[in-house]
Amino acid sequence: MAQKCVHQSCGKMFTDPEEDCQYHPGPPIFHEGQKGWKCCKPRVLTFDEFLSIPPCTTGKHSTTDLPPTIEKKQAEVSDDIPISKPVTPAPEASRGPVAAPQPTATPPPPSPESEDDEPSLEIPKGKICRRKACGKSYNGEGREGENCVFHPGVPIFHEGSKGYTCCKRRVLEFDEFMKIEGCQTKDRHLFVGSGKKKGGGSSGGEELLETVRHDFYQTSTTVIASFFLKKINKETAQVKFAPTEISLDLVTTDTPPKRYKAVVPLFGPIDPEASAFKIMGTKLEVTFVKADGSSWPVLRSDEQRTGEIIQVGKAGRAL
Repeated sequence: MAQKCVHQSCGKMFTDPEEDCQYHPGPPIFHEGQKGWKCCKPRVLTFDEFLSIPPCTTGKHSTTDLPPTIEKKQAEVSDDIPISKPVTPAPEASRGPVAAPQPTATPPPPSPESEDDEPSLEIPKGKICRRKACGKSYNGEGREGENCVFHPGVPIFHEGSKGYTCCKRRVLEFDEFMKIEGCQTKDRHLFVGSGKKKGGGSSGGEELLETVRHDFYQTSTTVIASFFLKKINKETAQVKFAPTEISLDLVTTDTPPKRYKAVVPLFGPIDPEASAFKIMGTKLEVTFVKADGSSWPVLRSDEQRTGEIIQVGKAGRAL
């Protein structure tokens, strides 16, 4: 009788106990936005890239080995919901404005998926469905009666709890997170599809990105925002400030290049002339100078607010 291997990154059904098993023996590590496995060196930024890290160890399948506990360093961070950056308040009133703690930002919506696989591509036998939490493999036979149960949202790792943005269930352990059953159903799996709706996704050899992950924190006078995109071409990047928005046209040096082009509506008014940006290895960092000094509960005006009230201002005079 076929049994399922419990090794991390394997999870195959097997009947031969002597069959080779490729897996990760160490626990997953999430640290300061980076994700990887303790047993090997690759480190990535997104959760999908983390799941694609190839296994580093070859052994035999097992149905009894318990997965190692997730290793946490300083703080767990979400692939999509960053943890607030703590700011130490000024010890004396004369030190000036106190930076405000931030609520977690609303994650960008997941990339739209095509309904069907690319008809021009052959599906390899054993290919795993690309949708999150489905895990079904192609058996090489007909595709009638397929049932894909998956998560359309993105993973959330925040303050020890783990789950998906598309549903309410939250768990504490990583192996329990991997077992959270999908909350949406389709009648076809997505084995080799592009992951993007028909008619979009590329232009002139570029991969068009509809969203990128962002994060921000603020003081009484500025908002410092990060747009996470690796390998931005500094020579061609265009960043234009307006009183209530910022226009971005960012192309990477990848082959083929990725391109993120968007107009981001801002929560509050800014001073375009005083605002500035810099391009780093993994992100674009923007410093918005507030025009009215008000607190921003979110970065984008089209984001859902958390309901938290944040006060930013000068410390009172000591009596």
